Amino acid sequence: MSNNNSSGCGDRFSGLLTIVFVALKLTNVIDWHWIWVLSPLWISLALSIVFLIIVLIMGVIAGIMD
Repeated sequence: MSNNNSSGCGDRFSGLLTIVFVALKLTNVIDWHWIWVLSPLWISLALSIVFLIIVLIMGVIAGIMD
């Protein structure tokens, strides 16, 4: 039986990295602003949006070419 996990490896990595950054921030190991501590979340979201826009543009171009 296969595992149908919908989240990709990048989602798990960014989530794990965010947890590590938050733990380091709360234990005063790093002295970063919260925007950078949470950056794995918004960077992965931004990359997903850019990928979606590129796919949509390619779909529109392919539709025009037909």
